[in-house]
Amino acid sequence: MDYNQQMSRADRVLLAVAGVVLATVSATFGAAANYRPAAAAATVAAAAMPAQDTVLTGLIAEHRCLAEALYYEARGEGSRGEKAVAEVVFHRIDTGHFGHSICAVVYEGAAHRGCQFSFTCDGSLKRPREVAAWQKSEELAAQILTREVALGNVTGGATHYHAVYVRPDWAPTLEKTAHIGRHIFYRGGRNS
Repeated sequence: MDYNQQMSRADRVLLAVAGVVLATVSATFGAAANYRPAAAAATVAAAAMPAQDTVLTGLIAEHRCLAEALYYEARGEGSRGEKAVAEVVFHRIDTGHFGHSICAVVYEGAAHRGCQFSFTCDGSLKRPREVAAWQKSEELAAQILTREVALGNVTGGATHYHAVYVRPDWAPTLEKTAHIGRHIFYRGGRNS
């Protein structure tokens, strides 16, 4: 499966969100421009703001969740390792078994010991971030989301990974697909 097929669900989500934002903005400005009474134009603009705020808040949250995954899981791996983590997030979205958004995938199980990304439940989020590394992760996340930086498929469709220094009990049940930096990647599980 190539990159375009793998990103199709994520692309549809981003395009749908962008379409809602553009439609809302167009409707607001179009209605305001064509309807002359000032009170009516202000009412239309005010009605559109909550929808715009919701969409923008959602986009910002998705960016933050991806940046956190890149930073906490692979900041010492360089952009290749961070992009590999991003691939896993998007592969998980595509399977439909791990959540239907970046944040849902990244924070799956964070409320209990079954967290999928260890930083979401091991206290890492409470520690101060390295400013330069965080900024690089935020920038890469934005570039991935806007497709300025394309993800390949260096992980071979991986939906799981772990650091080389751990031996999770699930690893032998999945197909190993790649070893990138200090992480080993796998595909399989949950009917993927």
